[in-house]
Amino acid sequence: MMRSFVFAVAAALLTSTVCVADLPKVGDVAPDFEMKGSDGKSYKLADFAGKKAVIVAWYPRAFTGGCTKECKSFRTAGPKLKEFEVAYFTASTDDVQKNADFAKSLDLDYTILCDPESKAAKAYGVLRPDGKTANRVTFVIGANGKVLAVDDKVVTDTHADDLAGKLAQLGVAKKQVK
Repeated sequence: MMRSFVFAVAAALLTSTVCVADLPKVGDVAPDFEMKGSDGKSYKLADFAGKKAVIVAWYPRAFTGGCTKECKSFRTAGPKLKEFEVAYFTASTDDVQKNADFAKSLDLDYTILCDPESKAAKAYGVLRPDGKTANRVTFVIGANGKVLAVDDKVVTDTHADDLAGKLAQLGVAKKQVK
């Protein structure tokens, strides 16, 4: 019994290591995606090509503690993010209705991307071994479609503030004042 437990743990660790190894790296072309948003609209990475950078902040599950803190940080720091030429989203493998309810409960002013079939989560290497939830990993993708940054050590309370600083470090264009 102990031996099979050890093999199960080893297999789980090996599987999770494979997922991490599959994360797109800085400089890689980001996998394209098409996901429905909590606002009911469909979003593709290709829609932003040549126009603006994109942030996709994956989280495990709506209505959980860390995910709530992370999404609230995007609501609070939204004005700082909006200074840049960037479209920003949080994303999960939850369905559209659950994420729509979550967004409404938090009074979010941005869209949560929904990936209930886990296609985009797999493409981004964030799908957990359970095949149902995503790891908490954020990608900053340039207007040229290449990965500019990968954050797999997210601090949920300050994540969006941290990202605003990262956008400045990366030289992401600021919006032109009219």
